[in-house]
Amino acid sequence: MDLSLQELEAAINHWRARKPAQGAEFVLSAEVNALARVYALMSFHRRSSIPFDSLEPFAQQLVRAWRGQSPHA
Repeated sequence: MDLSLQELEAAINHWRARKPAQGAEFVLSAEVNALARVYALMSFHRRSSIPFDSLEPFAQQLVRAWRGQSPHA
């Protein structure tokens, strides 16, 4: 199963809403940071999707949790 860029963006937005950036420096939460890394790599390599199994376990867990909350999952 692949994870599309649109799904990843939705998952990032979900976690940004649940765990907003903190402090004067607006430090990203661990959850948003983990997914943002995937987003950056997909953008750099111009990928519109990525195999779900290629994600780090923490990122997989975050996407699964988002999918469980998403009406489009």
